[in-house]
Amino acid sequence: TLESLAAEAAAAGYGSVALLPEASEWRDRPEALQLRWPEPLQLLLWGAISAAGSGRHLAPLADLHQAGAVGFCDGESIPPLALLERLLLLGDADDLPLLVAPRDPSLAQSGLVREGVDTLRLGWPPEPLASELMPLQSLLALARRAPQLRLLNLSTAQAVEQLRQHPARPKASVCWWHLLQDHSTLDPLAPGWTITPVLGSATDRLALRAGLRDGVVQAVSVHHSPIDREEQMLPLDQRRPGVSGYQPVLPALWQALVAGDGWQPSELWQALSWGPSAFLGQEPESLQPGSQRWLLFDPEQAHQPRAGSLAANGPLAAQALKGQLLASGLLPVEQWSLDQG
Repeated sequence: TLESLAAEAAAAGYGSVALLPEASEWRDRPEALQLRWPEPLQLLLWGAISAAGSGRHLAPLADLHQAGAVGFCDGESIPPLALLERLLLLGDADDLPLLVAPRDPSLAQSGLVREGVDTLRLGWPPEPLASELMPLQSLLALARRAPQLRLLNLSTAQAVEQLRQHPARPKASVCWWHLLQDHSTLDPLAPGWTITPVLGSATDRLALRAGLRDGVVQAVSVHHSPIDREEQMLPLDQRRPGVSGYQPVLPALWQALVAGDGWQPSELWQALSWGPSAFLGQEPESLQPGSQRWLLFDPEQAHQPRAGSLAANGPLAAQALKGQLLASGLLPVEQWSLDQG
């Protein structure tokens, strides 16, 4: 629910959340963009590129723009190139980010993990590299004419390298889970196997970290995709892909990138806050007198999650994490965990 999502985001220190347009009813009409959160939380909504995300007819982009859409997106796969060409020709979306996933489901072959030697050893159905690289090449060809283009969640080392070499590279995001896990390290029985885009190798994971650190990739996305306990009990190939939860993101990435890889805290904050703001076309967060949009985080304290998401597919729920949000202007004072001694 929106209420549990707001509680989860606030408990994790996320003051702004941008929802993709796919829902029980696609956000492809102005009246579908009327959802709001109470201050100081900010709910941003992507409008659909096409009606119902079908890829056939453009949604009323000018009306969605006027209704407050943060940008336009058609979900986790690339729309038809002819539709994107028509969108660029009309110019109705020139002022807002255009978010496109470099993923072609017709090339995915129902794979559960990215193809590679480790995939063959594990015996998992592989998803070819081409499912990401071919649509990425098409999108990079559009990038010179579409400075508003954004790439949703790169997942392979080859994609990072293609983006690095492109003279007019668009901004890109990476899902937090791809920075932490790969198909060679994850327990086969653990949550987190099924995700879009699929998990790759250790080489992919390290390349994504490097691309994020040196600015080839600008933003870490949470991509919260909750499912209930009943669906979580289904076999991997029968449940919806995705992982849920905001609260483990900062502790897990701090331990992996700051404590593990030697990042500066400011580099992590660039990836989690300032970079995503630029990705969304929003003003960067800054600490202002009287603002409630602040947090106090202790990377050495044991993580104790607060009440938030009701989802059953939190990938780190059974693991002991280090790093605790002690207090935040997003939370009521009674939920702070400051040492009163």
